[in-house]
Amino acid sequence: MGRPSRHRHALPHAPRLSEPVVVVLDGVFFLLGAIAAGWLAVLTVRQMVLGGISDWWLVLVLWVVLAYLLLPRIHTMLTIIYVPDYFIGRTRTYEGLLGDPVNVAFLGSEEQIHTAMSRAGWQLADELGFRSGLRIVTSTLTRRTYPTAPVSPLFLFGRMQAFTYQQEVEGSPARRHHVRFWRTPEGWFLPGGAAVDWLAAGTYDRRVGLSIFTLQITHKIAGDTDQERDHIVGTLSAANPEAETTVIRHFSSGYHSRNGGGDAIETDGDLPVVDLRGIRVPEAAPSVPSGRLEASLGSARSLIDAVKDTASSNRIKRPMTLYFGYALILARAAVAVGTGMAGVLGVAAFSAPEQSWWLDLPGSPERLSVLLPGMLLAALIYVLLGHFTFTGHPAARLVALTLSVVGIAIGLSSGPPAPSGLAFQLWVLNLVLDIGILLTLSAGDVRDFHLHSTAHRELVEERGASRS
Repeated sequence: MGRPSRHRHALPHAPRLSEPVVVVLDGVFFLLGAIAAGWLAVLTVRQMVLGGISDWWLVLVLWVVLAYLLLPRIHTMLTIIYVPDYFIGRTRTYEGLLGDPVNVAFLGSEEQIHTAMSRAGWQLADELGFRSGLRIVTSTLTRRTYPTAPVSPLFLFGRMQAFTYQQEVEGSPARRHHVRFWRTPEGWFLPGGAAVDWLAAGTYDRRVGLSIFTLQITHKIAGDTDQERDHIVGTLSAANPEAETTVIRHFSSGYHSRNGGGDAIETDGDLPVVDLRGIRVPEAAPSVPSGRLEASLGSARSLIDAVKDTASSNRIKRPMTLYFGYALILARAAVAVGTGMAGVLGVAAFSAPEQSWWLDLPGSPERLSVLLPGMLLAALIYVLLGHFTFTGHPAARLVALTLSVVGIAIGLSSGPPAPSGLAFQLWVLNLVLDIGILLTLSAGDVRDFHLHSTAHRELVEERGASRS
């Protein structure tokens, strides 16, 4: 199994876009994005040095570039080399870093897990999406309770967690017990030969802080993961007398390590196996997560609410990175039209006086009425390209990425004559927008969304053809 598969959700049919040529193109765009992010970081530092204390706000820009653009890509490329792609009792972050330890196993059906966890006072966490992500940020800042706050994705068996349960502490979304669940592959055995239906990773969030590996804002977990493991098993056993627990001693060696956020973790290596097969699921059993395609929501009203909620619409949901990319495409179209008008009107000189600027537009207001419709048409086509990218068409994404690379190359090869004035500001703005589009649309979650969307469309088409 290839390494990229650990970042993808399991689907019934493999998408056609996994062909070698497209995979290579994705790799090239991903690498170019890392180079562009590095260049942007250097440019920001240079501007900070030249501007002095007056440009203090660039510290925030530099942090965003490093934490959310450059460092994750570096880790993604490096972990392909040094992180083993087989089960070692640790989850993975999206970048491939080793995450939280796997510290609980379960026997039983999904419905039995939902029943047992609900009885024990655990709440099903929302899936991470635009709306739920915004809500957890506002809840943390305002210190308001959010008992079903989402958790960040971790990966095991090449899949994100199927669902997560949590217990909020003292009404603060910054402090909570939480446990992620993964169904084990069919016919899979633990090291040593034991068979289980589910594996889980439980940790306790103690506060919000910065990851020491990526500098991103994240929850910091308590180092004693065994204490959280025992809390999970204890609450389940107390609320479910039918549950039986055995312990695999020294499932892994006891160790001290760090998770994907850089938090210190320690464990004695024991693995409790909780047998829930004796639990009777009531008729009105707790529903499976509304984000699962096969979930039964029980009523038309709850179905409508789930469809409206972008955080729980389905497993092939649109990542937040794609929202940012779409917004950048819209901004790029508007700025391109404004730049063209500035050049035609002679407001900004885009190159040395003896040269024509890179669009080679005549600098006369009389020609604006002739050129403006063409600019608007080109911007409209670009916006439509962004729309198709946003709705999950891989070809549109590749074209948008190509245009961004071309725009970056043109911008770097024909900049303004002086690093000041309107021409320089427009040049920087166009260049930064192109780099932003390259970074967002080449991100792994956007790529996976397009692959999954293609597979989903093909599956729907096959079902429609078979019915007809």
